[in-house]
This record gives sequence, structure tokens and C-alpha cells, in this order.
Amino acid sequence: MKIEDLDEKDNGRDKGGFSDDDSDDDCRNFSQYRRLIVRVDAKRALVGAGARILFYPTLLYNVFRNKINQAEFRWWDEIDQFLLLGAVPFPKDVPRLKQLGVGGVITLNEHYETLVPTTLYRAHGIAHLVIPTRDYLFAPSFVDINRAVDFIHKNASKGETTYVHCKAGRGRSTTVVLCYLVEYKNMTPVSALEYVRSRRPRVLLAPSQWKAVLEFKQWRMHSASLSPCRDVVLITKADLEGYQSPCRDTSKKIVIVPRRTRTKPMIARLTCFFAALKVSGGSGPLTRQLTATRAC
Repeated sequence: MKIEDLDEKDNGRDKGGFSDDDSDDDCRNFSQYRRLIVRVDAKRALVGAGARILFYPTLLYNVFRNKINQAEFRWWDEIDQFLLLGAVPFPKDVPRLKQLGVGGVITLNEHYETLVPTTLYRAHGIAHLVIPTRDYLFAPSFVDINRAVDFIHKNASKGETTYVHCKAGRGRSTTVVLCYLVEYKNMTPVSALEYVRSRRPRVLLAPSQWKAVLEFKQWRMHSASLSPCRDVVLITKADLEGYQSPCRDTSKKIVIVPRRTRTKPMIARLTCFFAALKVSGGSGPLTRQLTATRAC
């Protein structure tokens, strides 16, 4: 993919098909987008601070509940033949998980919530997929859910169990498990949620997490339809850092053009030179041939 600046106009509309009216719309849309980012960032920062403060108190509460009533407050539950859903494991739990046939672990905790390093999992022959996701109100991105769902399916195809966890095994990890059931077990989101609740009654989804489950199937189908196209790329917020608002300079537009095969300049010149010799049959003034070469 290549990004070009287009300065030339054609009847008040540039080559990318944008008019002056489009510039005004771009300006308004960009301003709204920036305000949305500020609100989301403020929300993430506030929730992130609260999650850090509450992590150890809530973790200790979960441990206490598990100790006094393991039958109703299990640390993990079997959702499918090769799928476990549960709370954050401790290092002492890794050998036990290996005995249960776990060949992969999906961690949806942020760094400060993670209690088992990847090296310990690998030492027991367990693959580790880390998808840091903020607690309470946030869901993994569609790209991360897609990675997790395929990770579970790959392990199940080999007869290995995957342990999916967040802090308490209620929201973030449940989001991934529901998407797996929707994709590979042909369940509807509602039936998948009812089934998981029958196996682990205390699961609880935030509105954004339930929305991610509802939209995942549609997103996956759309992504599959675009996969043969190599000109489609994923642009993240980090890619837009430093990008200036289009209302500052309306004479230039960013246009995505198809990927072209790049040829080294010297090879291109030689190709043109020999093509000129072939057309002229090796005859004719040398000046004409060199002119054709420069024109290339």
C-alpha cells in the first residue's frame, strides 16, 4: 500500500474524488473523532486506576470465597471437552493444569494482574497467549478475540485443553469463550451465554463485552470476505499519532492507492534500454535509443 499527496484538482474535485464540501465534512468528523478519543481515554484512565486499587482486595475476596465453599465458588469450570474458564491462576496451579490436559492458556489480564510468567508455562509445555485487557468495562478487540478463538480451536483440534482466564473468570474471559462457542459450536450469543451460566453461574458481562459477542460473528464474516485483498490493512490509534486535522490544509488529501511491485531503478533502466534495442532491431541512431531509455 502507498500513501500519496494529491495537489492537482480536476473541476473543483481532486483525483481522489473529494470536493471542498468533503473537506468540511472531514474537518467535522475529525473533530468529533478526537473528542471521542479524549472521552474514551479519560474513561480508560479512570477505570484503570480503580482496577489497580481494587485488584488485590477483590483477589483476596475470591480466594476466601473459594476456600470456604469450593463447590459453589470454583476457581475454574469445564465449559467444553477442551475448554476451561476461570480465575487468574497462581504458580502452584500450573502443574495441576498440566495434569488436566491443558496445552494452552489465554491470559486477558493486564501486566499487574498476571501472576504466572510465560516462562513457567513454557517450562511445563503449555503455550501462552497474552491479550492484555482492562478490567470491568472493556472487551478485547475483535482482532484479539479472533486470535483467541483460533487458539482455542487449534488446541482442541490436537486434543489439548485451553484455559481461558481473567481475574475472576467472569467478564473478559467469558467474552472470548462465548465468541468461541458462537463461531465453532454454532450457538447463538444468547444460547451460548445461557449454557456458560449453567456451567459457571457467576459469569457477568459488561455492556461493551456483550456487544462484542453480538458483533463478533458479523465482524469475522466481513474479515473473511476481505482476506484475499492484500491492500487492506489494520490502522490503529497509534498509527494516527502526529496526523494533523484535514481542516488545516484542505489542498491535500490522503488517498490509498493499490500496492505496486517496486523495481530497482538500475534494473528498470536496463530493462528499458534492452526493450529499445529490441524494438529498433539494434539499428538506428544511438541517440534515439538513449533518449528512449531516459524517457523510461
